Amino acid sequence: MRTRLRRLDTTALVYIALVIVLIIAAILVSTTGRNLFSPGNIRDILTGMSVLGFVAIGQTLVILGASLDLSVPYVMSLASLIAAQTMDGRDGMVIPAVLLTVAITALIGLANGLFVTVLKVHGFVATLGVGLMLKGYLDTNYQGTEGEVPWSFQLFGASGIGPVPISTVVMLALAALVAFILVRTTFGHHLFAAGGNAEVARLSGVRERLPIIGAHIGSSVCAGFAGLLLASRLGVGSPTVGSQGTYDLLSIAAVVLGGTVLMGGRGSIWGTIGGVAIFAVLDNLMSVMQFNPFLKDVIRGLVIIVAVALYARRRIIARRIRFAQAPQGPNIATDNRAGSETPQTENLGERAAVTGEGSRS
Repeated sequence: MRTRLRRLDTTALVYIALVIVLIIAAILVSTTGRNLFSPGNIRDILTGMSVLGFVAIGQTLVILGASLDLSVPYVMSLASLIAAQTMDGRDGMVIPAVLLTVAITALIGLANGLFVTVLKVHGFVATLGVGLMLKGYLDTNYQGTEGEVPWSFQLFGASGIGPVPISTVVMLALAALVAFILVRTTFGHHLFAAGGNAEVARLSGVRERLPIIGAHIGSSVCAGFAGLLLASRLGVGSPTVGSQGTYDLLSIAAVVLGGTVLMGGRGSIWGTIGGVAIFAVLDNLMSVMQFNPFLKDVIRGLVIIVAVALYARRRIIARRIRFAQAPQGPNIATDNRAGSETPQTENLGERAAVTGEGSRS
């Protein structure tokens, strides 16, 4: 049984954990006389996934490149304000507002990427500095909500297909697009290479700066999408809507819970979506059970620590298998026809298990 679990990639383990969380949550919710899988409750869970999902998709990109993005909550707030002020309640300004928001957030991501790659500032420090500059701009120029979002754009955050919100469908479509880019394009391969070992990637002919810059642009644009969704739900832009949700830390937590390695080079978008789903189910459970709001953060922290500890232990076990000493005694098979000797020192099943663990999940 343990060998089978070791052969599973991290993404599969995340979804096994999600199923277990769903079963436990369903049992606990049933004690209150409610049904976890009722259409209304499913809609609440999926709605909770949407905003964090957008941010976590972008955060996955930068973490795969061995960086971080702590500017996302302020990018979200700025995006909501740009969109609401540009739309100003007019249906005809929806598309220009969205395009302007995407362009400005992309420029912020470009600045983050250049600071990291050209100035050699660590992503943690560079994006923290950019985030503080954005915070200063927001605090100086905005005292409260601004602008107005027309009803046609509010449908983005309010409508759905049955119990599935439109925003969740868009978020999953974006996740599929990014997953395709990571697996099937040169950019994705180079991002994995640069995140795994930038020096080796450079010596292999990879221009390691470009994928890191692209990852930061993608992260900021994804945060911009999250800001657009929040503006759609609120009907206005807010200078604090991103920071109040602590989406920087929550997105990193979801990415780590999804199995992406903080040091870069290994992970997957679908693992991140699984991590987002686990957080959404836990938040819904704690809301139904009326947990203390401060206790919610304690539980989130425990879940993250346990998950990372299990991933670390799993990798250690896999390494022990791979580098185990050869068994004592006669372990050399002699081929009389060829006159050669072939050492029989590695079990093929163990080799396959280790190879699976070392892949890109």
